[in-house]
Amino acid sequence: MREPDWLRIEQIIETALQEDIGSGDITTESLFPTDKKTKAVITAKESGVVAGLSVAERVFKKLDQNIVWHEKKRDGDRVEPQDILAEIEGLQKAILKGERVALNFLQRLSGIATLTSKFVNSVEGLPVKILDTRKTVPGLRILDKYAVRIGGGSNHRFGLFDGILIKENHIKLAGSITEAVRSVRERGPHLLKIEVETKNLEEVKEALSAGADIIMLDNMPIETIKEALEIIKGRALTEVSGGINLENVRKIAETGVDFISIGALTHSPPALDIALYMV
Repeated sequence: MREPDWLRIEQIIETALQEDIGSGDITTESLFPTDKKTKAVITAKESGVVAGLSVAERVFKKLDQNIVWHEKKRDGDRVEPQDILAEIEGLQKAILKGERVALNFLQRLSGIATLTSKFVNSVEGLPVKILDTRKTVPGLRILDKYAVRIGGGSNHRFGLFDGILIKENHIKLAGSITEAVRSVRERGPHLLKIEVETKNLEEVKEALSAGADIIMLDNMPIETIKEALEIIKGRALTEVSGGINLENVRKIAETGVDFISIGALTHSPPALDIALYMV
């Protein structure tokens, strides 16, 4: 699995802490003019897949480099209510100041990993990959996509810079699928596969004739997906996108598509309930 870019993540953490603490934690500084060491535990309050523990640890170490972090679970572990994820020993001001930021990261990333794992489990045994999309929180994409991988999913392109995907608006401006594929084939990096978004069977036929490497079947009913696969007959990879949920994902996977991309993994995952308690 791809290692996260910790230098970039450190920058994200610094931004989050600055946003929350600003010029100082008025409540903590007013209550505790002097500092002392204390202990705390991070606990799951519902079932799920945990992700972001290393991120949470780095949040606290930004505030107290001598903080001791005892990890009781690892990213990717299944957790249940009351499970202790980590124990912390360090300066009480650092723990209080970092609590919300650390939990925000943990809850969001664990929510993404948990939702992703549900989709992955739903298609178990079928030769299909569950993919994310670019529908991520601005500035947090590296973390959102890390959580998808922790949940057992795979990453689609990270940005506009590392994959070619010709979408509806590109096609409108280029004039046709054929012209769009021709232009990209002529001017784009020759090692990258070309993916084309299609909305109906006529566009599928045109994308196939134009030489698309991957054909996205966007918001198509299952019967239309099956017809499209009959037309393609393995001459291009296939991806289904749009309207995917836990009720229909297995039926879609059973059609034989190669990829299923799901924006909901990162644009609207329910946060996993996780808490920090002083002990």
